[in-house]
Amino acid sequence: MKATVIRMAAQGAPDVMRIESIDVAEPGAGEILIRQTAMGLNFMDVYHRGGQYPLPVPSGLGVEAAGVVEKVGAGVKDLKPGDRVGYAGGAPGAYADYRVMPADRMIKLPDGISEEQAVACMLKGMTVEYLLNRCFPVQKGQFVLFMAAAGGVGLVAGQWGKALGATMIGVAGGPEKCKLALANGYTHVIDRKSEDIAARVKEITGGAGVQVVYDSVGKDTFDISLKSLAPRGYFVSFGTTTGSPPPVEAGTLQKMGSLYFTRPTLVTYTAKREDLLASAKAVFDMVLKGAVKVHIGQRYKLADAVKSHTDLEAGRTQGSSILTP
Repeated sequence: MKATVIRMAAQGAPDVMRIESIDVAEPGAGEILIRQTAMGLNFMDVYHRGGQYPLPVPSGLGVEAAGVVEKVGAGVKDLKPGDRVGYAGGAPGAYADYRVMPADRMIKLPDGISEEQAVACMLKGMTVEYLLNRCFPVQKGQFVLFMAAAGGVGLVAGQWGKALGATMIGVAGGPEKCKLALANGYTHVIDRKSEDIAARVKEITGGAGVQVVYDSVGKDTFDISLKSLAPRGYFVSFGTTTGSPPPVEAGTLQKMGSLYFTRPTLVTYTAKREDLLASAKAVFDMVLKGAVKVHIGQRYKLADAVKSHTDLEAGRTQGSSILTP
């Protein structure tokens, strides 16, 4: 059997990606072969491709996909051919129509969740789940600031935070993206292109600042995030789309109000299988009950992977983007 895959011989700009045909191995012990019908596009893929996260090359790309089990290896008891499954995380290589994967990282898709919905919400949704439920447990009535509110993670976060009873303040770029964020749970949205973010946050909160800021932007919003926090507030830095933030000095956290700073990752929060399954279940439950609506803004063919990365890096995407064979 042959698989169509996206691979790169070196890290760099989007055009390092090439479409190839490779032999598909038989699933070994504890593994399954998946016919992948949808793949997620995430900024982690950009970090892997661009070199922010070092990778041995040549390498595949992509960490999220869903599809149907074709074959199971020895010892696999919880899955069988025909089951619909998805995964989010692990070694890059999800940009493919067939792939062999460890069975213990698979998530069975419940009825009512399509494969396209799954890849649009699994990694992003589980990121939101651990950020709002476990990293800093958001409480009813709190002010929450979320950067990149119109992105895939941001749109889920706005809805999730609203369901928790928080007052969600989003930051987005331009009227169209601000309007989208307002339609997805945010009570207030600040246009980073025309407004002073920290000043608006203080205005919205009556001068108090927010209890927590979730920042996936990195370098460009580091100072803004610090200035937006209330005393003893939490700065949760979970991404670096504009580059890594500067080193955090203990004295700065002290002087700006005894602040807390953390740099979490989904890998840590889903390392145990029970945590992975519980996080995925929480996401699917929110989608199935209508508290979180999945927004697929863009669809690309696997052969158009270069364009998908170019659009994502240029800020031309809204919501989630998916790839299909």
